[in-house]
Amino acid sequence: MKKGTIVWLLLLCVACGKTEPMLSKLPEDAVVLAFGDSLTYGTGATKDHDYPNVLAELTGLEVINSGVPGEISAEGRERLPELLDEYEPDLLILIHGGNDFLRKIPNEQTRDNLKTMIAEAKQRNISVVLVGVPEFGLILLHSAQMYAEIAEAERIPSELEIVPDILASNALKSDPVHPNDQGYRQLAEKIANLLKEQGAL
Repeated sequence: MKKGTIVWLLLLCVACGKTEPMLSKLPEDAVVLAFGDSLTYGTGATKDHDYPNVLAELTGLEVINSGVPGEISAEGRERLPELLDEYEPDLLILIHGGNDFLRKIPNEQTRDNLKTMIAEAKQRNISVVLVGVPEFGLILLHSAQMYAEIAEAERIPSELEIVPDILASNALKSDPVHPNDQGYRQLAEKIANLLKEQGAL
């Protein structure tokens, strides 16, 4: 095979690996709703160091912190529609399910609740980013498989590695299941990078 042909094939493979951005560019006055449990609320962080505050600092956007510590996904499913109607966000960042795992709620229930929350946003033409969390008690190397499956089925961007990475590092945690200030900053930075990669910023 000629050298030029090999180079062309390599370039073609690289091009095939690239995917089109999944999000529309957010307007300068966009509202982002950060929705979830204690990971969104910022348990373990000092004042103003939760990830929604840091994300607002990084992006210049209004980011509303709507995290409720201890909330399970069934409660989140009931709470979300009113907030979507109240704030009319351009983007929903969804981090939920960790408390379901801690309480050993069946995964199918968690999956259905997450999909319902995503559907509520889509019905209002609100873009969604899904952030995965690991099933506690297992080795915290990867998010639970359901997050990748949901993101693929719903055709939404996802960040599946940052929460497991944070929870696998004692230097980034305030306790076994919550980040510290540095951990929350890394979470915000990873989400900001995802938004850039997906065309929102």
